[in-house]
Amino acid sequence: MNRLYAILASVSVAALVGGAWVMTQGGQGADPFAQCRSSQIAGGSAQIGGPFELVNAKGETVTDKDVITEPSLIYFGYTFCPDVCPMDTARNAEAIDVLTERGQSVTPVFISIDPRRDTPEIVGEFAENLHERMIGLTGSMDQVKAASRAYKTYFKAQPADDEYYLVDHSTFSYLVLPEQGFVEFFRRDVEPEEMADKIGCFLDQM
Repeated sequence: MNRLYAILASVSVAALVGGAWVMTQGGQGADPFAQCRSSQIAGGSAQIGGPFELVNAKGETVTDKDVITEPSLIYFGYTFCPDVCPMDTARNAEAIDVLTERGQSVTPVFISIDPRRDTPEIVGEFAENLHERMIGLTGSMDQVKAASRAYKTYFKAQPADDEYYLVDHSTFSYLVLPEQGFVEFFRRDVEPEEMADKIGCFLDQM
């Protein structure tokens, strides 16, 4: 039953982040990124993203201003994730490398939604193993929940009697620009080259 609730919750998140996108014809002239997306978030992209305060691999408290100093690709997951997180973050890292080859710089960011197990050191090692420029972040449960709420993500740890529990969570990746904030999200089925192409379009308009 917990699995059913998790699925329904994930669907709800998808409806908010993905299903809330509606086709619009008017007002696109004011959007410098209109040509990079075929749809627009109902209520505006400002509905997603915002300030956060977390802890980096060195144990230092950092804010979104410290982290997002250039275009960034943010993913919420956890290091003990058996399959989904490694695959998604590896895909993101590959897209980052494609962009680098094209002369465009984007910082990959990994935010843990499992602060109970994901210490700054563990998150730092996980991020570094995936990409030399990936920033790993964790924090207190309150800090993590606040960041998750800002990006409209979902996560819930499954009941367990030991340390080997799973965490249900949404799997979107978010493109965030320093001045504009959140501008686009990517689902799991987007391939690295396609992701790089779409991100590149946004970067070309900056």
